[in-house]
Amino acid sequence: MDQAFDVVPPEAIAEGRATDAYFDRTVEALEHAGKNPDVVAEVTADQFPTGEWNLLAGVEDAANLLAGYDVDVDAVREGRLFDGGPVMRIEGEYLEFCRLETALLGFLSHATGIATSALEVRQAAPDSQVLSFGSRHVHPSLGAVVERSALIGGLDGISNVAAGEIIGKEASGTMPHALVIAFGRGNQEAAWTAFDEGVGPDVPRVALCDTYSDEVDESLRAAATIDDLDSIRIDTTGSRRGDFRHILREVRWTLDAHGHDDVGIFASGGLGPAELRDLRDVVEGFGVGSHVSNADPLDFALDIVELDGEPAAKRGKLTGKKEVYRTPDGGHHVGLASREGPENGEALLEPLIRDGEIVREFDVDEAADRAREDAERVGFGDEWV
Repeated sequence: MDQAFDVVPPEAIAEGRATDAYFDRTVEALEHAGKNPDVVAEVTADQFPTGEWNLLAGVEDAANLLAGYDVDVDAVREGRLFDGGPVMRIEGEYLEFCRLETALLGFLSHATGIATSALEVRQAAPDSQVLSFGSRHVHPSLGAVVERSALIGGLDGISNVAAGEIIGKEASGTMPHALVIAFGRGNQEAAWTAFDEGVGPDVPRVALCDTYSDEVDESLRAAATIDDLDSIRIDTTGSRRGDFRHILREVRWTLDAHGHDDVGIFASGGLGPAELRDLRDVVEGFGVGSHVSNADPLDFALDIVELDGEPAAKRGKLTGKKEVYRTPDGGHHVGLASREGPENGEALLEPLIRDGEIVREFDVDEAADRAREDAERVGFGDEWV
């Protein structure tokens, strides 16, 4: 069908048309002057370490954007934490990638912000199941970006069906309030029964228990209605919630008192790291939405730092080709690539593209493993432990 949504098509991004207009003017001016210098350009958020860690994501999209262009690219791997200095370095003739800057920064900035927020909630409840529920808060074209970045940050599952198809992960979910409402007030048992009998056996039996009456009442009724109920979900809106921890503790107590100690509790609704830390000893799992999906993009910039083999950078930026290192104590160090790095330092910029060809494989699960290991190494999220 004809395009019906305000979405920039993939071919426009790949061709460099999803660019800021001044890059078109730059190309016109350089071509008019017959100039096309060899440059080294770096993508950075902060020049020096600041003590604020971020989790890199979006590298696969960036690689696919740059593939086919005559450039060499080095980048930090997805799932590594960084604190200042470049996360990506591009070497080649400037006109080869000039128009790609806008999309490149967007790919890295948005995904990194989401992945970092996902890691925050992951570290806040390291032993709980945490699912990404936030794709409804963003433009639908960003669904796969949200879900993939959430998984890199260590979340256990996603909810967006189309996103799952793109990234090769099956979406999960059980029932919304709308299902219960469709059966009418007082008929919650009919809704839970329809769910139990209607969905496939591979879907966990999770009953939403706060639609019409007290959470304790509905939880007990759901446990009596569905045999082998896996868990109940409490998603009470904040205006009716009161002391959420107390409500959940009362639900747990009552289920146990009536012999339903095998029924878990799943909490959702406007939760962030502080809430997960406060509730993680009361419930088995969480659905987290806007804290992850609505994360602010990290403010990356791309700067030329070397021109025709000579150091070159705008005022306020660090000139010269650089390297970043992780030291055994979890430190992050930035230095000139021509100088020796710190003792036992691990260089983090690794080959991504050579002569226009991608030379790296991408795996979401491996990236999530790296994030978990790196977070422990650098102490990310210690305030939530």
